Amino acid sequence: MNLVNEFNEYRASMNEKILGEDNKVLKRIFNLDTNAFQEGAVDVRSKEMIGLACSMVLRCDDCIRYHLGKCFDVGITKKEVFEVFSIANLVGGTIVIPHLRRAVEYWEALENQEKDNA
Repeated sequence: MNLVNEFNEYRASMNEKILGEDNKVLKRIFNLDTNAFQEGAVDVRSKEMIGLACSMVLRCDDCIRYHLGKCFDVGITKKEVFEVFSIANLVGGTIVIPHLRRAVEYWEALENQEKDNA
């Protein structure tokens, strides 16, 4: 199984288990996250790039992968993603570099998956 499918399947499976517990607070947090990234005064593309940069600075690989996938889905280019990477590394410092490496690997996996599906 490839990196992208493995991540997406694991995330979906675990989210189903978490939401299946019917915990009101967790459901509200998940809903708040969903609503925050919808179109509004700030467009979805910008929100996903902001989410990606914040995730990198916070060093959350799962969040980075999630936002990279969303960035890819909304048509953000490789050049744009690398600008986001540069800002995140400037803000977060060199400790972000290991996450940058994994982010580049995941972006390449997204590109390869698209080529394989074409």
